[in-house]
Parts: sequence; C-alpha cells; structure tokens
Amino acid sequence: MAENREEILANFQGITAIENVAEAIYHLEEANWDLLGAINRVMPQDGNSSAAAASNDTHDIEMIDDDISVITPKTHPPDREDGTQASTSSPKYNSIDLVELQVHCNNKIHEIKISGAATVSDLKKQLEVICGVPVCRQQISGLGGSRAVPTAQLHTLALPHNAVLRLKAADTVMADDEVAERLTLTYALHVKCEDEEYTLKYPGTKTVQEVKNDIYALTDIPVRHQSWTGWPTVTGLDDTVLAMVGLDLPQHELSVKRSTTKQKEYKRVPGPSTRPGSESIIVESSDDESSVEEIEDITDDFTGEHDMFDVVQSERLQPLMSEHVEDEALGCIEFASRFRARYGPNTPNFFEGTLHDAIKESCLKPAKERKLLGVYLHHEQSVLSNVFCAQLLGCEAVLQTLQANFVVYGWDLTNPDNNNMLLTSVTNALGPVASMTIRSIPVDRLPALVIIMRVRSNTEIYSVINGNVGVSELLGGLVEALERFSAARDDEARMERERDARQRVKREQDEAYQRSLEADRAKEEIKKQQELERNQELERAESERLMEEAKKEAERETAARRVPAEPCGGDVARIRVRLPPPHHDCLERRFHAHDTLAALLDFLASKGYPQEQYKVIASWPRRDLTTESPSSTLKALKLYPQETVMLEER
Repeated sequence: MAENREEILANFQGITAIENVAEAIYHLEEANWDLLGAINRVMPQDGNSSAAAASNDTHDIEMIDDDISVITPKTHPPDREDGTQASTSSPKYNSIDLVELQVHCNNKIHEIKISGAATVSDLKKQLEVICGVPVCRQQISGLGGSRAVPTAQLHTLALPHNAVLRLKAADTVMADDEVAERLTLTYALHVKCEDEEYTLKYPGTKTVQEVKNDIYALTDIPVRHQSWTGWPTVTGLDDTVLAMVGLDLPQHELSVKRSTTKQKEYKRVPGPSTRPGSESIIVESSDDESSVEEIEDITDDFTGEHDMFDVVQSERLQPLMSEHVEDEALGCIEFASRFRARYGPNTPNFFEGTLHDAIKESCLKPAKERKLLGVYLHHEQSVLSNVFCAQLLGCEAVLQTLQANFVVYGWDLTNPDNNNMLLTSVTNALGPVASMTIRSIPVDRLPALVIIMRVRSNTEIYSVINGNVGVSELLGGLVEALERFSAARDDEARMERERDARQRVKREQDEAYQRSLEADRAKEEIKKQQELERNQELERAESERLMEEAKKEAERETAARRVPAEPCGGDVARIRVRLPPPHHDCLERRFHAHDTLAALLDFLASKGYPQEQYKVIASWPRRDLTTESPSSTLKALKLYPQETVMLEER
C-alpha cells in the first residue's frame, strides 16, 4: 500500500474525531484501509434514510425562553445504532418508560437508559459513576436548560429519542445556588462585525456554539470561518454555557471577522446521481483558492457542533511542543499548557521548569518530604499516544496516585532537537546510563512514563512503563514503585533522624565547650584588667612618692640655704635636738644667740623634719616652740647658752 497505515489512521481520526484507536482501526479494516471508503462508512449518508423517516432528519427545537433553543439531533451515528437497538429490545425495561440518552464526555460516547420518572439529580449521580465527573463539577448541555433543576423528572423535559448530551467537568466548583443564579441571568453581547454592530441578549443557558450559529445567520460567516476576539479563555469554550464563561456584566464586548487563514477541509457533495439514495463523496478544498463552490447544509440546524453531519474539517492538532526549543523551562511550560488544552482538565499537573529543578523538587529534599519523579515522554508519531493520554493518564485513580506521590515532568520527543535537549539534561542530571535507557525506548513503545527515585544517596531510574499497557498495569507499576520508594524513604528518614540526633548532641557539646571557652576568656580578661589596674596604681603611687620626695628634697635644700653659718666664737647658743622614736640619735648645732627661731626651724627642715610634720618641744618649762614667733631670737626664747629640745610628730 502506497500510503503508510499510521498516516491513514491519523488522517481518519482527524477527520472523523474518533479518538478510540481500536474503533478507528476497525472501520479502516472494514474499508480495506481505504480512507474515503472508511469516512463514507462512518459519516451519515444523505440518502440512507427512507422517505418515511425523512422527517426524523430534522432537529427538535425545544424552547426554553423567548430567545433560546437547544438543538439536539434525533439520529445517532450509524456505528452506534446496532447496540442501541439490541439494548432497547431487552425485556428488563419497558421502552415507553425509558429515556435513552447519548452522553459525550472526554471523547467517549456513553449510552444511558434511565427511567423517565428519575430526576435530574438521579441522572447526575449515574453520570458520576459512569464518567467519573463529580456532581458538583458537571456541566451538561442539551438537557433542558433552566428547566433541568435537580428535582425535575426527565419525562417532563420533553427530551427527544436518543437525545445527545455533552458532559464536561467545570474548571472551578460553585455552589448550586450560585450556578442557578447565573443560569437565570440575561447576558448582553455587543458584537462588532466589520461595519455592522449587533447587541444580542441571551439567557445563561445558551452555549457559545449556539451564539456562533446565530452570528452565522446574521453575518453569513460560517462558524468554521469565524475569527473571534473577546471570548474569555475557557477550556472547551464552544460547549460551555454563557453562565460559566465569565462574561462582563451588564454587557460584554466581542468582535468577529472572517478568518483569512488558509485551511483545508473535507466537504461532502452528492455523487453523480441525483436520486435520494445515491452515494456521496468527500472532496478536499481550500478556503482561499478553491475552485469548488462551498456546499453548505440545506438546513441551518446542522451548523455548529453538528457540522460533522455535512462538513468534516481536517484539522491537525497543535503539537505539544514547538520545534527547536531553546529554553528547557519554557518548553516544559508550553508542554503543560498545550497538553491540558488538548486532553482537558483531567490530566496530570506537569512540573513547569527544568529537569534539574524537578529532581531538586522531588528527590533532593529531606527523606520525609521526598516524592517520586515521573518523566512522561510523548511522541506524536506513536499510535498509542491518544489512548494513553486520554484514557490512562485521565483515569481518576492514576491522577490521584500521581498527584499525591509524584512530581510529573513532561517532554515531547517528536522533534530531534528537542529529543537531544532532553537527553543532554538527563545525562547532566542522572548520568549516561539513564540517558541510554531513555534513548533505547522505541517509538512504537512510546509514550512512556519513566519513574525516578532516590535511594541511598543515589538518584536513578527505577522503572519504565511503556505506552502499550492498560490502566491496571499502569496503576500496578505506580503502586509497585511507590511501595519500594516508601520503604526506602522510611529507612532513610529513620537514619536522618538518628543522624540529626547525633548532630544535635555534638552541636550541644560544641556549644557548651564554646561557652566554657568564652567564660575562661572572660575570666582571663578580667584578671588581666585587674593586673593592669594594679600596675597602674603602683606606678601612680610610685610617681606620687617620687614627686613628694622631690618636693621634700627641694624644701630641704631651700631650708638649708636659709640656715645661717655656724659661728666660731662670740655669743654662741648650743642647741641639742633629740630625734623622735625610733631614732636614738641627736642633732647638735651652734647658732648665734641673736639668730631667730626660724633659723632653728630651717635647720631641722634641712635635716628632713619640717615644721608642718614635727613640733619642737622645749623641755623646761615644756612648751611648743613652733607656736612661738619665728622672728624671736634664741636668747629671748631662753635657748642660750645651751638647751636640749625634742622633736615630736604632729
């Protein structure tokens, strides 16, 4: 076969929007891998319905308000008809009492049969069990709008046979009364289209897709060619009701124009025969250079979300990562954003940063705070990617396990440059062995989840879970790695606690030793200070003593210079001076009889006995000569011709 089967499979999924790989392969094999034959087999044919059922090809329009309608098709895809008829014939239920619904959720179709007497609340509980979306986060379109209150019975909603519902999980959870209040509000949309302006009012139960359909009726711009500005960024915007979009009140500003982007699409046109049962074919056209006139649907009801009944666009999904990524952190941020945009909110929370930062966040923390590191490796050319991402990674049990115990790092290996960047990061962070392990994973086994853990101071790859596994095998691999990691983490946490205890004791001993050293240093400093003060005091006292002695010496010399010369003859007064204890010696000096008492006192001062410290006592009669007038002569004081006096300390 000239064309690669993987490419045929990718084109078939892109045209028919069938995400289930097994189902897509089944249709292709039935058509012997002929792309157009498989597409014509899956898509509804214009003349397949009989004249009696021709009236059923129209849409039921259920009026919810004066200006709102919910459009639901009465028919369902041909590949679902057999199962529906078989289940309807089951004797367990009475078809009159049953309400048959087709619920589209996360690219899957769930057929539900429920009693018409059941309430909307009962239906939501059943949807929670089947689809895994909690009741508080369910957003359902096509159920009846504002009439679909929790207590309303399903048979009162006038739902058509095999009504198609679309279920998605809300990004944020709101209280029931807040949701009900938003649904009852009226939203004014001010839409600018080239030179025209429209002010449209809708209730909160109107979907964005229905608004776009109305704009097509006003402006003649098909929904697929509309380029909008002003809608808030909301996951699954077209299927979201206006109450949940986050519009500005009282009026929201929007603008729309015809898209000028060159876009290829497949259109269904009648075959050569014009009879009702003739075959139709798929032709490829381009928006700006097509020579084939665009074939729009005969009825306006088949626009918007039901375009697949007449026009199938061949839109290539946006790659999860740009080519030639230069910054690893920016590449991871881009990967996480595009992964969530493609596969919805029920996806892992990918780490936004480099692989080195992810390892630090998961493996290089204290043992009790560590987590496992899961490196998700994606490849666009692998046929396993869609199933693995939508069904396995979207499984609630897998998401809870990853969120609680893993740091998840994502990377796209499709581009060779991006592949080499990851291998370089792995080599730098984990070594060449880990890089070789990742390099050896074949493309047909991708995507893969590489589990990395830190055990005994080594960060290494523990296991690789390839994309050709089921949910149970994926969960088993995660649980096995978690058990191994938990045991090792507990041991290392215990060792860290013991090591911390030893370090704490050593630190306390070191602190006590340092305090002792500081106390000894303080004592030594005090001792040195006291010694310095004593030395300074001794030096000061010695200095004072020397100064005092110098002063006394100067006074003695001065006094000695005033003492008159000792006479050799004439009237001589002989004075004998007894020194104070402990001295036993005496001083003896001759003076003129007319010398004054001051001469005697100067003599004694020159010998070291100044008047200020000693008294001169005459023996008989006893009197203190220092109290006499210094100018009195020795003769007048009766110290002539000789006399003995005594010195006493004052």
